[in-house]
Amino acid sequence: MAGDSRVHMDHDMETGVTPREQPVKKLPKHLREVQISTDRTRLITDIVKKPRQRYVQKDGKCNVHHGNVQETYRYLSDLFTTMVDLRWRLSFFIFTLVYVLNWLFFGFLWWLIALIRGDLLHMNEEGWTPCVENLNGFVSAFLFSIETETTIGYGYRVITEKCPEGIILLLVQALLGSIVNAMMVGCMFVKISQPKNRAETLMFSHKAVISVRDNKLCLMFRVGDLRNSHIVEASIRAKLIRSEQTKEGEFIPLNQTDINIGFDTGDDRLFLVSPLIISHEINEKSPFWEMSQAQMEKEEFEIVVILEGMVEATGMTCQARSSYLDSEVLWGYRFTPVLSLEKGFYEVDYNNFHDIYETNTPSCSAKELAARLREGQLLPQIPLLGPEPKPHILDPSLPMLPKSEQEKVGETNNGSANTQKENY
Repeated sequence: MAGDSRVHMDHDMETGVTPREQPVKKLPKHLREVQISTDRTRLITDIVKKPRQRYVQKDGKCNVHHGNVQETYRYLSDLFTTMVDLRWRLSFFIFTLVYVLNWLFFGFLWWLIALIRGDLLHMNEEGWTPCVENLNGFVSAFLFSIETETTIGYGYRVITEKCPEGIILLLVQALLGSIVNAMMVGCMFVKISQPKNRAETLMFSHKAVISVRDNKLCLMFRVGDLRNSHIVEASIRAKLIRSEQTKEGEFIPLNQTDINIGFDTGDDRLFLVSPLIISHEINEKSPFWEMSQAQMEKEEFEIVVILEGMVEATGMTCQARSSYLDSEVLWGYRFTPVLSLEKGFYEVDYNNFHDIYETNTPSCSAKELAARLREGQLLPQIPLLGPEPKPHILDPSLPMLPKSEQEKVGETNNGSANTQKENY
């Protein structure tokens, strides 16, 4: 019986069937996930890329940590900026600590003056004029310090004119207290009024797309502002982050290259009232000039976009950032229109802000496309990404018509297209 079971087990292993005596659940995890390599699975594993670390997060935070900083004294040379950059819990802790230590320090000085002059010993004697009336210990000296610096003035503990050292200490505490108030209140005011939260209402599309505009390949992404108060003097720029190696063999990690999105034509200066599609024309000066669709899928890069401007309400400079990995740049797509004409106004539908649709796009590089166009070949004759773009209810070529009119036009176009297909 044991020999027969061993024969059956060997037969099951040869045919690829799991033996009954050893179920899959009892195998280690790394053994259970092993799959038989076929042509299809090998093709899929070649396409799937390993997840890469972002240089800039989607919310704009830079994923860079500074380590082994030995010259920490440089932070103290700019103490005000260091205080503003601290986290809120540390700011509140330092804010409270500075005031309490200041009150304790001057309270100790007031108590020390009373102790040296003998006010604590002759407190109940008639005819004795103390430096501070009704100061009978360290606690009352601490309370008098708080009243002096905060100008509360309850009227119970007051300084007398026969105490010159107390008058001098009162002047010093008033001056230093004003400096402490100016610094701490200024830090809190600047920290509260920072325009970082204004960037939360500036939106970037989740994906960037590549398609043809005016017979030229263009890299595009969309930006928008959710607030009615606009960003004044808004400008946008983009950087390509990619590791490169020079001809001499020097490896440059995370090299930054400018991506022209209208700097020479002024298109980088935005009037951001409604969502805008930012376009980068892939020409001879573009880093994507010689990249085809297949080559771009093999590349590893990151596109960082930076939107800057002044907040209309406060006049402070605001900056919003986002990034697109190579896997987030889609070839052969366009953005769905979000602007429509209503009765007396234009309406922006932010439900479609991140939506894209597929369109016929050459899979060759922009360099090859320009060469073929110069040779006289028409754009439809170039091998396309797919057979036909997906149909949509709203015609993208009519973004300014009312929604009801767009739907009518879209139904008419779909009907005529179906008739042509039947005729052919």
